[in-house]
Amino acid sequence: MNIILFDGVCNLCNHLVSFLIKYDKNNIFQFAAQQTTAGEKIIRQYNLIDEGNSVILIKEGVTYYKSDAIIEIAKKLNGWPRILKYGSIFPKFLRDGIYNLIAKNRYYLFGKKEACPIPSEDDRKRYIS
Repeated sequence: MNIILFDGVCNLCNHLVSFLIKYDKNNIFQFAAQQTTAGEKIIRQYNLIDEGNSVILIKEGVTYYKSDAIIEIAKKLNGWPRILKYGSIFPKFLRDGIYNLIAKNRYYLFGKKEACPIPSEDDRKRYIS
């Protein structure tokens, strides 16, 4: 099972999930907002420690954070987004530095919702409840 945990009130994160659903033609990923009961349960189950500023990927029992998560996700996508997997050629400190800058300013740049949005009927089966 491949689980992506994300900030459910972040507009950027929600758009990322919609983007991933579009390019994940083989339904490899399941999603959970970190603020939901399911997300909190997964965080406890895998003993994840995160300040909420990172997309987290749990792939076959291994946990990936920040730019490592984005690269591992890209490896499983169809179409042009697979190019993001080549981000691994850059040093981790540089990748995570850019990631941290965006994460720190994501609410300011992209906005924030009051609560986690409810996915469409078609997408709902991709979310862990």
